Amino acid sequence: MIKNIYFPFLAGLGGPLGSGNQYMPWIHITDLVCMFIFALTNNNVHGILNGVAPQLVTNKEFTQAFAAALKRFAIIPVPDFFLKMLFNKERAKIMLEGQKVVPKYVTELGFQYQYPDIERACKQLVKSHIT
Repeated sequence: MIKNIYFPFLAGLGGPLGSGNQYMPWIHITDLVCMFIFALTNNNVHGILNGVAPQLVTNKEFTQAFAAALKRFAIIPVPDFFLKMLFNKERAKIMLEGQKVVPKYVTELGFQYQYPDIERACKQLVKSHIT
């Protein structure tokens, strides 16, 4: 996802999707890989793990964190109708309505995130993209 939005945000054209109030599950790729390893090597893991970060964020909060990491503004929202024209109905619905997902089970099992908050994750992604 970051690959698709990096250059629009870098150009100052990033913004929240629709109202931006929809929840947006996210996870840093490093944490996702570590979660897979944790699940494969921990005998206490049974069933489904939600591969999401512990911090709940809205699309607007993600947009602000990513723009701040790039030292850019992101204030112009992408209108609902534009997303509905650009993407199929289901994809637009997911982008505009979001979903509130928490990693309750994996955190109860003791999984430790390297990037538990969106600001730190975005800063690391921007830094790694530059170097």
